[in-house]
Amino acid sequence: MSVATARAKFWLEPVALAENFGFAVHELRELAQAIGDNRDRIERAWHEHFGD
Repeated sequence: MSVATARAKFWLEPVALAENFGFAVHELRELAQAIGDNRDRIERAWHEHFGD
């Protein structure tokens, strides 16, 4: 599976992998770190788009 078709789902609180289809372990670590570093920003954008 190429990265273009890979997908993963993470929970935000706490940041945790829920599903993975095609990402390598090192890529998942990088994604989890980026999500953790930006969790507040991601959550704020979610609420702005979908409402509380």
